[in-house]
Amino acid sequence: MKNVVHLHSQISKQTLKTKPTSNKSVASLSLDLDNLWCYLKDNGEQGWQTLPSYLDIVVPRFLDVFKQLDLTITVFVVGQDAAIKKNHQALQAIAADGHEIGNHSFYHNIWLKQYSESEIEQELALAEKHIQQVTGQRPIGFRSPGYSLSSTVLRVLARRQYQYDASTFPTFLGPLARAYYMTTCKLSEEERTKRKALFGSFKDGLQSLKPYQWCMDSNDLIEIPVTTMPIFKVPIHFSYLMYLSTFSPDLALLYFRIALWLCKVTGTQPSLLLHPTDFLSQEDVPELSFFPGMKLPTYKKLLVLRKALKLLSNQFTVLPLGQHAQLLTRVRQAV
Repeated sequence: MKNVVHLHSQISKQTLKTKPTSNKSVASLSLDLDNLWCYLKDNGEQGWQTLPSYLDIVVPRFLDVFKQLDLTITVFVVGQDAAIKKNHQALQAIAADGHEIGNHSFYHNIWLKQYSESEIEQELALAEKHIQQVTGQRPIGFRSPGYSLSSTVLRVLARRQYQYDASTFPTFLGPLARAYYMTTCKLSEEERTKRKALFGSFKDGLQSLKPYQWCMDSNDLIEIPVTTMPIFKVPIHFSYLMYLSTFSPDLALLYFRIALWLCKVTGTQPSLLLHPTDFLSQEDVPELSFFPGMKLPTYKKLLVLRKALKLLSNQFTVLPLGQHAQLLTRVRQAV
């Protein structure tokens, strides 16, 4: 399986729609809780093997933002973090505040789609075990690290009775993002080879922005893509807003307003993505000074973030991905 577009030809799909829960259309929001060690490993930095963590900094910060906005979202947790006692308090606080917990794999290897079926099965099962033990929630949703999706991953998800996947990223810019990544990372040739399909191909921009259903042998699985700007298919999730804000916060928010307007015009239910770096700067985590947008001071990031989230919640009914998937399922069953 070379890429997700080819995958579409192997497993049929059916476009799904929801009925609005109010006079506003539906949107969903999620956070990939990639920890400090994940970023260091992905960039080839030293010291990641000790699994350094910033969850004690970022989790209270993001919980405070969402409590103020009265929003609950989906948080995709890396199983390795759930297996470490020092992270338990932070992860339990997320669940206690009513946020949905999703599976973001155990080892956060961004070449997951290269795994064998048995390896994928073990990866998901191990993550599920530790996530459920710590948070009390068995994940019903999955996002693959690095949007690394294959038909094998989908088969395992369906067999393990997941309700939805959220690993497709419809953009034409994947090859450019990969080229930038390869020029800035500190990886050996062997490690670069593992990541040769990272961020997908140009053809991924042809994927649908609207939710659809993977139709497999015995189980159906809903796909909720990470939304990119309708028509143009350029990224609009919050890490890109943070990067634009280093040039001009007003420009970043204008870009976001245009994206939301295009979502409404095209009938796209936006499913937007956050990362811990949206709540942090190099002042908090000097080790990540190489990451785009980390030079922007934390208080400026949080100001832009709150404004953007307010724009989203004013125009859409914002749900966790699990609730979004349940709405899609009910509509399909009623047809």
